[in-house]
Amino acid sequence: MKILWVFAHPEGRSLNGALRDDGVQALRELGHEVRESDLYAMRWKPVVDVDDFHRESMERLLVGAEQEHAHAAGKLSEDIVGEQEKIAWADALVFQFPLWWFGPPAILKGWFDRVLVQGFAFGLQDDAGRTLRYGDGGLAGKRALVVTSVGARESGFGPRGVHGQVDEVLFPLLHGVFWYTGMAALPPYVVYGADRLDAAGYRARTAELRDRLSELPVTAPLPYRHEHGGDYDDDLVLRPEVAPELTGVAAHRSGRAEQAT
Repeated sequence: MKILWVFAHPEGRSLNGALRDDGVQALRELGHEVRESDLYAMRWKPVVDVDDFHRESMERLLVGAEQEHAHAAGKLSEDIVGEQEKIAWADALVFQFPLWWFGPPAILKGWFDRVLVQGFAFGLQDDAGRTLRYGDGGLAGKRALVVTSVGARESGFGPRGVHGQVDEVLFPLLHGVFWYTGMAALPPYVVYGADRLDAAGYRARTAELRDRLSELPVTAPLPYRHEHGGDYDDDLVLRPEVAPELTGVAAHRSGRAEQAT
């Protein structure tokens, strides 16, 4: 496989940095091709602004429309185009970051904002004029894995933990970014108690990560429902007969593993 590893941590000598190095090495030992985007080392600009576009107009900036136009016209800034080329090359993407305030660091959010533009990652239509998203879209056929660390113990992110179940905490990323653009969202790999990890704990987490990466091509994705799979009505609401006992995040999982892509 061709794998893009997107790394968002300000310190390469951190726990995350060591896990990244081990993970990339493991993938290469397995025969995969790996490219990296180390966002802090790249000094990635995380904010969308007029410098993202080779723009001639002085009219009010409409970000979505401007991104779509610049993508189609080849006028996006060179750093954005470079990341889009990496994504197009990749079969799978690994996103590694520490969980800060229940989400990724701002620099990674800015990568999503600037790189996954309309016309590239979303906003495409099929021959019937239907918008392709939630299981379809510009990145359909790719796989996406989160590798993250948290300071809290694992129990706090369990089904009844005070922090919320971890795949629900990450729902905006797993479902709202990966699945929305068509990528198969894999179960996240989380290092718990990261601030208290000793040498033995690190060795155990490294072994776990290597196991997860060895299964990257075949891991069953999270079973999110396809927008055009028949479960949603024309208002994009689940039909009354679909999981009537569930609401919220849990209702959007089918309860069965989707075919691995």
